[in-house]
Amino acid sequence: MAQANTYEFQAEINQLMSLIINTFYSNKEIFLRELISNASDALDKVRYQSITDPAVLGDATHLRIRISLDQTNKTLVIEDTGIGMTQTDMVNNLGTIAKSGTKSFMEALDSGADISMIGQFGVGFYSSYLVAERVTVISKNNDDVAHVWESSAGGTFTVAPTTDAPELTRGTRIILHMKDDQATEFLQERKVKDLIKKHSEFIGYDIELEVEKTEEKEVTDDEAEEEDEKKEEDGDEPKVEEDAEKPKKTKKIKQVKREWEVQNKQKPLWTREPKDISKEDYAAFYKAISNDWEDHLSVKHFSVEGQLEFRAILFTPRRAPFDSFEPNKKRNNIKLYVRRVFIMDNCEEICPEWLGFVKGVVDSEDLPLNISRENLQQNRILKVIKKNLVKKALEMFDDIMENKEEFTKFYEAFGKNLKLGLHEDSGNRKKLLEYLRYDSTNSGEDTTSLKDYCTRMKEGQTQIYYITGDSKKKLENSPFIEQCQAKGYEVIFMVDPIDEYVMQQVKDYEFSPGGDQEAKTHKFVCVTKEGFKLEETEDEKAAREEETKQYETLCTTIKTILGDKVEKVALTERLKDSPCILVTSEFGWSAHMEQIMRNQALRDNNMSQHMMSKKTLELNPKHAIVKELKKKADADQSDKTVRDLVFLIFDTALLTSGFQLDDPQGYADRIHRMIKLGLAIDEDDEDTTAAAPAQPSAAPVADTGMEDVD
Repeated sequence: MAQANTYEFQAEINQLMSLIINTFYSNKEIFLRELISNASDALDKVRYQSITDPAVLGDATHLRIRISLDQTNKTLVIEDTGIGMTQTDMVNNLGTIAKSGTKSFMEALDSGADISMIGQFGVGFYSSYLVAERVTVISKNNDDVAHVWESSAGGTFTVAPTTDAPELTRGTRIILHMKDDQATEFLQERKVKDLIKKHSEFIGYDIELEVEKTEEKEVTDDEAEEEDEKKEEDGDEPKVEEDAEKPKKTKKIKQVKREWEVQNKQKPLWTREPKDISKEDYAAFYKAISNDWEDHLSVKHFSVEGQLEFRAILFTPRRAPFDSFEPNKKRNNIKLYVRRVFIMDNCEEICPEWLGFVKGVVDSEDLPLNISRENLQQNRILKVIKKNLVKKALEMFDDIMENKEEFTKFYEAFGKNLKLGLHEDSGNRKKLLEYLRYDSTNSGEDTTSLKDYCTRMKEGQTQIYYITGDSKKKLENSPFIEQCQAKGYEVIFMVDPIDEYVMQQVKDYEFSPGGDQEAKTHKFVCVTKEGFKLEETEDEKAAREEETKQYETLCTTIKTILGDKVEKVALTERLKDSPCILVTSEFGWSAHMEQIMRNQALRDNNMSQHMMSKKTLELNPKHAIVKELKKKADADQSDKTVRDLVFLIFDTALLTSGFQLDDPQGYADRIHRMIKLGLAIDEDDEDTTAAAPAQPSAAPVADTGMEDVD
């Protein structure tokens, strides 16, 4: 090799390497990603040249990247058949700032700029020193002989012509002489394979890794044959006729050989036109990026052009993962690439949490990055990407909705995600409402959309009635919906806990009948809260006002008895068969919401007490129990029996309305006393033995001591 010329790194580069090695990179494994990315850029350059001049490729027509590991000498070699570097290129590119953007960075750094700007200037080569104590670069450009560059990052580097790599006809070979503590990790074949798959799987050129393969080979066992011949001569075994053909014994031995194996066989599907891609190709790609064993439910393949250009493929899975809403689960499954180099898969800025179930890739050609591509700059650009991803995801859901069976599967798996979107994404709330599906009093075994609900509305109906609870079965038997059913109004059943949160954000639904008809806005009304009104005729309204006057005394008496347990007592128009019900204020928690908050492990008790609504006891004036209570209250407001019956129906109303009993034992005592009355068991007889069976009593039961129970 000719005499090497020694050069000093420019002061800025020396400072730069020190910063990179000691400050910038939080994860040392990215050195391989940076070097592969640089090799890919070199291959791009020679490929572009070959378009106009095919002769530049010479004999090295296969554009590829090769990586080999040598644990004995503690070296990692990465080689490409790219454009290569001349001696001048080596000095300028690897040792001085020259005209690169690095100079602008260093000037900005001297002025106190944020060091995270550096990634915009492409200094990935120096990440080699994260793992290597010395780096050797051999490069051959068509316009020059091969040269070798070498440095230990100590302030100087050498460049000299070389003939030690005659097989390198064009391209660059980088030899990393690994640090002792890094060699044990990064010279493992399995580790390098994982890094290539993680960061560089979709590089547009073959990445070949030299791997060890063990093969079993069957060979003649000469030693075994010699042993058998000896036994025959000693007479231990019968001799075989000489002319008889004796089978040769064989054995299997293991042979270790090294060969090149392509690591990135999965090509970047998003770079192709959708019309050229088959369903099977999409399925294979989806399984490769998601590790799912099932095919996807739907796919959206698109590109965005303009000031910001990127390509993307989004997939909707067939089922939700078991840990969909685990707090420690990563927020989304969108992998972000820049020029087919993997950047991250947990970028919250490009995908909202409610779309976390959507899987896919986004590849930008010009997304600016900061140091080592670990974090992103310019949130404005990320917002544009996010807006487009959400828009295309909604289009994908529209495609699924065209097939009723497929949409049913989709909604069963991801309905909660859509509802989370309603809670969080006000900009797309109107669109997301179209996807909701609920059971209702009229839906039977099927579910209904809000649009279908509106098409079935009674003439003159302006509100959408709903009720929240634990299960469809409970809600079907709820007293709150008695009058609605009697008058033919459909009530939607909301049984997901998240429905409570959704309805705090969603107040109405805009229904578009289609054709020339104008869109109508219908307000959501909870049948368990105040403010619920059914349409009435003038005669019905007059009759209700008359009943209100007649029951004024009873309502006052009950409010006095219950005190702070209720805010007020009034007549109801929502009951048909039940005597009374408890409702909450229009803007407070419903009974179901109160139950959800009670079950929160880390609930704030002070907040819970503050948010729990005051309850209103509503009476059904047409029920026999209420009528009898009215008679007793009108006759004597101090009647002790009235007091006990009021507490009994109040506790019963708590249960039927979905609330918890404040005093379960007191309620049980009242029920037991009622049972004793029904069995004619006198309190004084409780301590007597069972020798004498209880006899029916003809005594009146009006004065029974029930007033002591409460």
